[in-house]
Amino acid sequence: MYTIRQIESWLANKDRSAVEITQEYLDYIDRSEPKLKSFIRLTPEVALQQADRVDQQIQSGAPLSPLAGVPIAIKDNLCTQGIPTTCASRMLANFVPPYESTVTAKLSQAGAVMVGKTNLDEFAMGSSTENSAFHTTANPWNLACVPGGSSGGSAAAVAGGQAPVAIGSDTGGSIRQPAAFCGVVGLKPTYGLVSRYGLIAFASSLDQVGPFARTVEDCAILLQALAGHDPKDSTSLSVPIPDYRSLLTPDLTQSLKGKKSALSQRL
Repeated sequence: MYTIRQIESWLANKDRSAVEITQEYLDYIDRSEPKLKSFIRLTPEVALQQADRVDQQIQSGAPLSPLAGVPIAIKDNLCTQGIPTTCASRMLANFVPPYESTVTAKLSQAGAVMVGKTNLDEFAMGSSTENSAFHTTANPWNLACVPGGSSGGSAAAVAGGQAPVAIGSDTGGSIRQPAAFCGVVGLKPTYGLVSRYGLIAFASSLDQVGPFARTVEDCAILLQALAGHDPKDSTSLSVPIPDYRSLLTPDLTQSLKGKKSALSQRL
């Protein structure tokens, strides 16, 4: 559907409101979710409240972050205070965290709009999202195929147009593999770059929270919001965070000019 750049432009020019954009995504999720089953739980009331706050900021003339008003899907192994976090397990079906993960707190502060918690292999142990205790997520490109895993719900939500961006977690490929299966951009950040506080871990020494997006630019914007030292995470890195968006190559065709891939040489 839309990119962060498009939403950022609409809101800056007051062409559309954050509530209008959010409602459009929520309506599309209602239509597409019976087939895709990307989500374990939808949070429309929370999303519209967050979007309304963004619109109020716009009216007041307050500066906005690039993620303000951008709908986002969150993997259901990140704790969200007051909202159930299940890890796709019946054992945690009624678990309501008393605290917020650092990642979701940062996203909220940046004005992102959480539309729901996405499906995964139970406790992130799997590579197809068929091992959820609740339901199997479908690949938006072919409903008979899996979206990969364990962050399959997040990848499917982005590929299926249910959210511009999403959050997953990666231990041994759980962002990168579903991103490949679903044809979206996925990134496992350097260990310690993004706080793991509030992530229900599969393997603490390997787990990393990371972004899904439809474009590299959107992935860079989302990583910018996630990265940074967190005193609540003893493995968090205290290093300067560059402006990832500014580091992107303006014209990929120019950077590849004169180069050949192994495939093109064979052909």
